[in-house]
Order: sequence, then C-alpha cells, then structure tokens
Amino acid sequence: MPIKEAVRPGGRSARVQEAVHQAVRELQAVKSRDELTVPQVAEHAGVTPSTIYRRWGNLAELVADVSVERMRPDDDPVDTGTLAGDLQAWGEQYLEEMTSVPGQRALNDVMASAENGRRERCCHYSESLMATLRERALSRGEAAVPSLDRLVDGVVAPMTYRLLYDRESATAANLRRWIARALAVEDVD
Repeated sequence: MPIKEAVRPGGRSARVQEAVHQAVRELQAVKSRDELTVPQVAEHAGVTPSTIYRRWGNLAELVADVSVERMRPDDDPVDTGTLAGDLQAWGEQYLEEMTSVPGQRALNDVMASAENGRRERCCHYSESLMATLRERALSRGEAAVPSLDRLVDGVVAPMTYRLLYDRESATAANLRRWIARALAVEDVD
C-alpha cells in the first residue's frame, strides 16, 4: 500500500493555519474546553471568526484539526538496534502520551470529527512510522521482518483500540505481547 504524504497549505493559508492552531494550543493551556469560543480563538490568532468558520466550520472541527497535528511525530523514533526494541520504545512513549488527559482529548477530538480526512491523516502517520521502523530493521539485516500491514494490524491496531475503549489495558506489558505476536515468523516478506 503506497503511503501518500499529507499536503500542507502554503503561503498565507499556512500562516493562517499556524496562527489559529497556535491560538487554540495557547488558549487550551489557560482555559477549559467549555470556555473556548471561535471569537476568542480568532482574536488571539489575529483573524476574523469568519475565517475560522469558512475553513473549519465550527470549533469542534478546529480542535480536532489541532489534535491531529499533535499526533504527528516530530522526529524519527529512537533506534534501539532491533525492531522489537524500536517498537517497544516508540509504543511506550506513545501509550504514555495518549493515556494522559491531553492525549485522550486529542484521540476523542479526532474520532468525533466529521471529516474522515483527519482520521486518514492519523492512519498515514502510523503507517509512515511503521514503514520507517520496518525499513530500519531491513537495512540492519534483521531476519523475518514482518510486512507493513502486519505491523499496523499487530501493533498499532490493538494499541488504538485499547486507547479508545479500554485505556487501563493500554500497558507496556500488553504492548510487549502485541509486538511479539506481530513479529512471529509466520507472515513475513
């Protein structure tokens, strides 16, 4: 499955998006979500409320868009020397972040979004990250490296399910089991 790179707006559009996203992040640091309004965000970002409504439609969609960007990895994951170690290190960090109150809000915002493109971007981030770890393992010459689909289905899918529906079971111990199953020799390229 080819991985498409997310298209980012350029020029004025990019500046407006960044200003509005930054305004949301700053306001969320000092206000509860229930206190946040489009006019407040617009004033803080230096744009008109109509700019926000035209681009995002409503506050919920704007907050979901900001949440998706929060989920995008900033850097390549840590290289521990093995695919299992890389998956565990990345997964533990991700679980820690996503079980936090801000992480849970971000997941909920994205899942509540009416725009499927936001969930697709999260999917792309996960696939891209798994592809990076897989390619790293292949370049190290590791034997029996699973397919990208197997990594996504075996590691990302159970993590996501547990984070959304059974947060208490989104643990490092369960992550080790998911990784071990995903790395089992049966379905490799």
